[in-house]
Amino acid sequence: MTSGNTSTTAGLTSQQAAEQLNIYGRNELEGQRRNPLLQSLFNIVTEPMFILLAVACALYFALGDLTEAWMMVVSILFVAGIELYQETKSERALEALRKYTRAQVRVLRDGQWIELPSEDLVPGDVVSLEEGERIPADGMLLEQHDLTVDESVLTGESLPVDKQAQNKVFQGTTVVSGSGLCQVTETGAATAFGQLGKSIDSMETVKTPLQIQIKRFVTQMGIAGGLAFVLVFVLNYWLEQDIWAALLFSLTLAMAILPEEIPVAFSAFMGLGAYRMIQHGILAKRPGTVESLGSATVICLDKTGTITQNSMSVAEVQDLSGRNKVLEYALWASEPAVFDAMERAVLEKVLTSAALPEDPRAGHQIVHEYALSGRPPMMTHIWEKDGQHRVIACKGAVERVLEVSGADEQLTEQVFLHTEKMAAQGFRVLGVASAVYEGYTFPEDQSDFPWQFEGLLAFYDPPKENVAQVFNQFYQAGLRVMMITGDHKATAEHISRSAGLKGWELSMTGKQIMDLSDADLQDAVQRVNVFARMFPDAKLRVVNALKANGEIVAMSGDGVNDGPALKSAQIGVAMGKKGTEIAKSAASLVLLEDDLHGMVLAIAMGRRIYDNLRKAIRYIISIHLPIVLVVLLPLLLGWPYVHILMPLHVIFLELVMDPTAAVAFENEPAEPNLMQKPPRNVEASLFSWNELGVSLLQGAIITAGVLGMYQWALYQGLPETGVRSMVFATMVFANLFLTLANRSFDFALPQTIRYKNPVLPIILAISALVLLLILYLPWLSKLFGMEPLSITNLAWCFLAGFSSVVWFECYKWIKNSA
Repeated sequence: MTSGNTSTTAGLTSQQAAEQLNIYGRNELEGQRRNPLLQSLFNIVTEPMFILLAVACALYFALGDLTEAWMMVVSILFVAGIELYQETKSERALEALRKYTRAQVRVLRDGQWIELPSEDLVPGDVVSLEEGERIPADGMLLEQHDLTVDESVLTGESLPVDKQAQNKVFQGTTVVSGSGLCQVTETGAATAFGQLGKSIDSMETVKTPLQIQIKRFVTQMGIAGGLAFVLVFVLNYWLEQDIWAALLFSLTLAMAILPEEIPVAFSAFMGLGAYRMIQHGILAKRPGTVESLGSATVICLDKTGTITQNSMSVAEVQDLSGRNKVLEYALWASEPAVFDAMERAVLEKVLTSAALPEDPRAGHQIVHEYALSGRPPMMTHIWEKDGQHRVIACKGAVERVLEVSGADEQLTEQVFLHTEKMAAQGFRVLGVASAVYEGYTFPEDQSDFPWQFEGLLAFYDPPKENVAQVFNQFYQAGLRVMMITGDHKATAEHISRSAGLKGWELSMTGKQIMDLSDADLQDAVQRVNVFARMFPDAKLRVVNALKANGEIVAMSGDGVNDGPALKSAQIGVAMGKKGTEIAKSAASLVLLEDDLHGMVLAIAMGRRIYDNLRKAIRYIISIHLPIVLVVLLPLLLGWPYVHILMPLHVIFLELVMDPTAAVAFENEPAEPNLMQKPPRNVEASLFSWNELGVSLLQGAIITAGVLGMYQWALYQGLPETGVRSMVFATMVFANLFLTLANRSFDFALPQTIRYKNPVLPIILAISALVLLLILYLPWLSKLFGMEPLSITNLAWCFLAGFSSVVWFECYKWIKNSA
């Protein structure tokens, strides 16, 4: 409720802006400046696996085994290189996410309005501020129209602050209503926000359920590795009385047990998954959002621009005052520079009307205005020309405008009759009123003007052409769809019916929502899918009731008032084009093209990423078990050549497993039935006992195949180098076949072999080639403590590796045939 002030500033020139940038630097905070390379290196050298490798390397140097020692050095560098590549790739994906989340601002440069990243602002720039936007730098207001700002991020005060020209505005605060221009005075660390040492773009660090499960599993395996290290060290030393050999053997077992590929795979899957989504027009602002998408059970959708096209047109004008000024007063109640879809429709209708060939507001200025407010809402504008010819107009929800007009019973009945008829056709209906007021001290409340009800405006915004298909895809995926809108109940029912939304026959209003107890509301949201005349508190109550019922809620919204519900939902979804900065800030997912089909893609990609991560982890479990048992069982059973696998061999197997888990499985396509499955239970464990049992059985049978080749080599009288060659070759072959088998736990190889994954053949071919080089290049074979195998023995190893995995393909085929 403030009057506007006008500025004549032309902003900076490009040359002035460049000079200011050199003096003051970029508009970013210290916490936003990152050194990802150093952070990645620190992460790598503090990993338990790296520490174990370093200890083993130091032992070889201490023992004078320089060949093994330097080979370990090369291996450590190779392992670190692969991890650094994976970390860098994930970091680049995250940096791409950060770039997409950086706000663009409208700046006056060289006398022209342009869009720039907020980091490029400099003191002296003139910036446009609009409702829902985050203020990008500290500045002085030059011009404002009913501007209120939420400064709670700085002051803790939750109520919006009215702003006048020459008032200060602060970086990180948010425009709640109105608009304005400000001139930047401070940027970066010099802002009030920077002085507090805060970071605007700081991401939430709360661990997701999956992160917690993975950390718990890796920690448990780490503890198991530590216990095994101690026990095997004691046992080995007791049997052989060689402390150094016992220490190396114990380190080998600890490395075999530690599943260090799992955290790497998780980071790669989430970071690269989020990056892939960007390429499809879907911005997952936090990689953890990717995890949540696969578990969404309810989709709560806004109507305008989400279900409908947001291409408003005036469908009908109903004059109820006899003056035929409904359209004209609707325009007077609109913003001077129209940007809202309904206001654009009003202006277009005026300009094509014979009665009003031009905008009647020409030459007038807004001297006072009341923002859209109330429940249900309305807005008011007061215009004057040269201090005379005052025009006062309002528009808003029919019930509210009718109420403030003090209409009699006959008019009220007539208005509601027309409103119901219009709404039943799917039209969005607004009431329009005018007032005559001679005083210069305007009322505090816009309701207090002597309003005269002028009539009704009906707008039509048709459903998007693909919305019925999108809804059907949601239903096939086992999701429930709900519509939450501020529109009239009849309008909501008509649009939901036209769009193919199930359960459109039953609806509730925001007022009815607020009248229910929490228990009754939790019951109601299980039955009702259409909610009309909704306001922020009611939206928030619906979301919270769904969450109390155990639902995982994806909520779409684009306005300032949608922020609380978007933040409360497990998956807040904002529109990239028409969404306000507040909505995009509160949301965890942004549809960059405002296409609802993007939500289907997002859920499908979220499920695919989660499904592939589970495949990768089950692969890691299955292949780690034989490594551990091949190291441990010969010692416990008293077999010859108990040190059949040493740290160097485990490193090689890790080098095979790392890219397989983090790269090959991450590139796997979605399985055909993925979007026909119900959403996963977010509270459930990563694997069921049955699934874990199958993975352990896979590992046990591979162990049997490898140990069978161990015994076959002994039976042939091969020396230790020959036994090691057969064991190692069988392990690698089994790994190759396990990779192919674990591409699907539902479909057999004849179908999965047709899955497109260009990375997989390369990784498998490299693994097989390196195995052959180790076996048949004399110097490399000697380095690994092996010897060349005959073609017959190599074929036996191949057959053992194949046989130890192929049973699972038979199991899947029988399961699908039953």
